[in-house]
Amino acid sequence: MPRESRTTRKRDQAAALPLERVIDLAEFRACLRTFLRHSEHVARRWDLTPQRFALLLAIKGAPDGSEQLTVTELARRLQLSRNSVTELVARAEEVGLVRRTQADHDQRVVHLTITPEGDRRLMGVLVENEDARRELAHVFDAVARSFAATDGAT
Repeated sequence: MPRESRTTRKRDQAAALPLERVIDLAEFRACLRTFLRHSEHVARRWDLTPQRFALLLAIKGAPDGSEQLTVTELARRLQLSRNSVTELVARAEEVGLVRRTQADHDQRVVHLTITPEGDRRLMGVLVENEDARRELAHVFDAVARSFAATDGAT
């Protein structure tokens, strides 16, 4: 008898999802897309493309709190190729949003930091997005509660 494939098992598990969970997921996805679209519009008002906004946010929000990233780290966080990130950084550097500095420990390593102008624009977008971010957090919490309730019932 053939063994059940992983794909078949996943498909069967998906078919067993309660309708309420699917509805909650659809609502969350719609709210997430609305939030992202709103963020893109706000970024444009601050003269940032959505890509440059994502670039600045990733650098400022470096996981170690240093407010700097290497191109490799940035590529991983943005889920882009190193070549795409290098081009994005070059354009952002041309308009004065980011700066490159060589690492003290290894001259081959380049750290990216935000300039004061980049920081001003990024903070403007983040502050203007605060209400939308709160709404998204509310929806996320509701979905998490729904999942916890559904998981507890099974």
